[in-house]
Amino acid sequence: MLRPKTSYALSGDVNIAYQVIGDGPHDLVMAPGTMSHLDLDWENPTRVALNQKLSEYCRVIRFDKRGTGLSDRPLKVATLEERTDDIRAVLDAVGLEKAHIFGGSEGGSMACMFAATYPNRTLSLIVWGAQAKWIRSEDHPWGQTPEEHEDMLRMIQESWPSEEYIRGPGAGFGQDADPAVIEAVGRYMQAAASPSVVLAYERMNAEIDTRGILPFIHVPTLVMNREGDPVAHVEAARDMASRIPGAIFKAYPGNTHTMASGDSDEVVNDLIEFITGERPAPSSDRILASVLFLDIASSTERAAALGDSTWKQVMNSYYAIVRKELQRFRGHETNTAGDGFLATFDGPARAVRCGLAIASAVKTLGIDVRAGVHTGECEVMGDNVGGIAIHIGARVMATAEPGSVMASSTVKDLVSGSGIEFIDAGRHELKGVPDKWHLYCVRG
Repeated sequence: MLRPKTSYALSGDVNIAYQVIGDGPHDLVMAPGTMSHLDLDWENPTRVALNQKLSEYCRVIRFDKRGTGLSDRPLKVATLEERTDDIRAVLDAVGLEKAHIFGGSEGGSMACMFAATYPNRTLSLIVWGAQAKWIRSEDHPWGQTPEEHEDMLRMIQESWPSEEYIRGPGAGFGQDADPAVIEAVGRYMQAAASPSVVLAYERMNAEIDTRGILPFIHVPTLVMNREGDPVAHVEAARDMASRIPGAIFKAYPGNTHTMASGDSDEVVNDLIEFITGERPAPSSDRILASVLFLDIASSTERAAALGDSTWKQVMNSYYAIVRKELQRFRGHETNTAGDGFLATFDGPARAVRCGLAIASAVKTLGIDVRAGVHTGECEVMGDNVGGIAIHIGARVMATAEPGSVMASSTVKDLVSGSGIEFIDAGRHELKGVPDKWHLYCVRG
């Protein structure tokens, strides 16, 4: 999926950045959470896959609210009313009279207020991971205590964006989230909003209480939440749904705040069925492929040591080397995010040899890569691939030492007779993957 053009809607005197994806018959406007960054979303394969599936059925309109991402960053942080008006401004700019309105997390408050204020412009309301009120009180026993909220504000002031904020009360990625994911989310958040903006929004969010307007929402409504969401309590979301006439509530397993998790297909299918009235047919577009994952070892430390300008030159050379070797070994680049590469091959031996060639060639740049190879069934999603084989390949790579290529036993068995030599690396637990896996280090 190509990155769409960024356009701007004028909301008062503030420019709101938005992007339009797809050309489906249904219009879906997505209000973001506390912070977002339209362009950086295209470096996250999970979000890209989610957007791609939605865009097959809807024209998806995404935007960065004022103060964040690509939108203007005025000195004054917007009230909930002003943020809600940004939805109207985007609708007007796209030329829409009505649309389905989606709100995630804090965006749920915006979406609810818009639906109550502009029922004639709201076809339906979908809310993910939100509460009517974010601070606990006697009549609302969910959310942060005032003391917990103050601790979070201190955390933002002193160490934005901290791992504790990302895993816990801020972004809610959970204590089990992979450290690489936490690092990537931290970089995303730092680019999406400054600490002063996040601090101001979080302070303002503490005063939000939409319970008074929920009974006046008279459009079809779907409220969705994870059972163990550390940010939006599932019972608070259920309570919010009960206050909206006729609202449907759905809970999903998981202990994260994000919609883009392992069961995102089921979540998106429910969302699409709610909007269109028809559930998407199960995808059968699956292929057997060998996947090669690459990642630069200690990239953060190397970038800090070299400086931005020199590191950019190194990265450009790295990309050139990887793409040259992919072409030589008939690999297909399916995803690139920062210093990570994912490529597919129609044969495991070519994937292994490509990994070895890249690991050797990039040493001239003063860097080492970790590489992982696995063969399994993959789901084709446009130009991208998904499925359990992709998760296994990523976990195999994570076990590799800098400068080495690690392969699953499936790969070793399939390349028998190729002349490729392997060193037994023992059995490993791969996070999120059942059973222990026998892995092998490829002898270079």
